[in-house]
Amino acid sequence: MTTGYQIKDQSALHFLTLQVVDWIDIFTRCIYRDIIIESLKYCQQNKSLQIFGYVIMSNHIHLIANSTIGELSNVIRDFKKFTANSIIKEIQNGRESRRDWMLNRFEFNAKKHCRNEKHQFWTHENHAIILYTPLFSWDKLTYIHNNPVRAGIVEKPEHYLYSSAMDYAGFKGLLDIVMLERIMITYGK
Repeated sequence: MTTGYQIKDQSALHFLTLQVVDWIDIFTRCIYRDIIIESLKYCQQNKSLQIFGYVIMSNHIHLIANSTIGELSNVIRDFKKFTANSIIKEIQNGRESRRDWMLNRFEFNAKKHCRNEKHQFWTHENHAIILYTPLFSWDKLTYIHNNPVRAGIVEKPEHYLYSSAMDYAGFKGLLDIVMLERIMITYGK
């Protein structure tokens, strides 16, 4: 088991990276991105997840988030388990042209870990980094929002639908976001 990047303070604000095994570009399809969005909404409404920033890229997700009841690890674990099962089910039953290849990769990765029965969709790490200062928080938020720009998908961060950049630009995005400005007083600004 890895010891780096663990969520030690379960209530603190964290920068998280959730990546698909083998960097498989699954989120190029809208149906899989929408599963992620609906699952994040569920976690916000039912599992105490607060999201301050996010982006869904082709093979990973970045979040700036915390848990209002101090259970961030549990929320992320449940989110990853549910989304993995939902996406694999959609691959198996949907019209995925890469179905056999993807399922083969997920099965292969499951064999590497005794925790998995049949498929492993997400890596086990969350690359959790606690955000101690306002400057560090804003640096990570800027990094998140510029991911689609660096990837050449959009020219401006707020043009990417699957990101909180729209919210920070004054528009309504896909998720309810807690704006980072609201929490800056927590840091003793």
